Amino acid sequence: MPTPLDRAMQSRNAFLGFAGIVTAVAAWSIWGGDMFPAEDPKGDPAMWADSELKSWLERRGLMPDKKATREELLERVRANMRPPPRT
Repeated sequence: MPTPLDRAMQSRNAFLGFAGIVTAVAAWSIWGGDMFPAEDPKGDPAMWADSELKSWLERRGLMPDKKATREELLERVRANMRPPPRT
């Protein structure tokens, strides 16, 4: 007579569940959490809110200080922005 463990080992649902978990872990490790990155604010950084300036810097690992003033944040964003592409 088969035991519950024998029946579980022969179950297709258990196999498909395990395969799904392995696939999800593999996909996450390949693409990571940056599969769908957040949108950057558009336009002149002087018009961005303080929260947008901070999030822009944090996404790039450039956040100098949590108590930085708006002027310091704006200066740091402008110093690290790429110039617009030439057409």
